[in-house]
Amino acid sequence: MKQRELPEGYEIREMTGEEFGPLWEKYAKALFDDAQLMYRPIDSYSAEEKGKIPALRSHLQQAFRIRLGLFFRGDFVGWTWGFQETPETFYMCNSGVLEPHRRKGLYTILMQRIVSRAVGEGFQRIYSRHTATNNAILIAKLKAGFFITSFELSDTFGVLVHLCYLPNPTRRKVLDFRAGHLRPDDEVKKLFGI
Repeated sequence: MKQRELPEGYEIREMTGEEFGPLWEKYAKALFDDAQLMYRPIDSYSAEEKGKIPALRSHLQQAFRIRLGLFFRGDFVGWTWGFQETPETFYMCNSGVLEPHRRKGLYTILMQRIVSRAVGEGFQRIYSRHTATNNAILIAKLKAGFFITSFELSDTFGVLVHLCYLPNPTRRKVLDFRAGHLRPDDEVKKLFGI
C-alpha cells in the first residue's frame, strides 16, 4: 500500500493505552453519537451480566494493539486504533478525524499507517466494519485495496459493511476468483487442485 505524506503541521504518533484512552473518550462520543442512532449494549445488561465483564475483558488484555493519534500543531485532531483478534487477523476498530481537519486526505494517511504497521507485525488479514452509508470511508478503503467481504446487522450500529485487506497477493487473487471477478489462473488452479 503506497504511503501518502501528511500535510504540513500534522504528525501521527503511536500511543499507549493510557495516553490514547482519555483523548479518544473525549472526542469519539461527540464525533459518533450525533451521526447515528446507536446504544451501548452494556446498558441493557443485568447487574449479574455486567459483573462478569471485567473477568472476560481481562482475558483479552494481552492482545496486540495499535493506537495512532493524529496531531495538528500539538493538538489531538484524529485517531485510528485496532487490535489482534486471531493469530492472523487484525481488527481496525475505530477511526475519526475532527471536522475542521477533514477532506485533507488525513483519514487515508491514518488508514495507510495502521495497515502498514499491522502488516509489518505479520497480520495476514486486516478488516474493519462501517455503517453501510458511510460512503467516504467505504470509497477510501476500496481505493486502498480493501474488499467488501460481508454484511452484518448489528443491534448496536445497524447495517455494517465488512471490508478486508489481504496483504498477500495470492490471497487477493483467490478472493477475486471466489467473487467471480477472475478466472482461475495456473496459480489458483494449483491451489484448488483443478
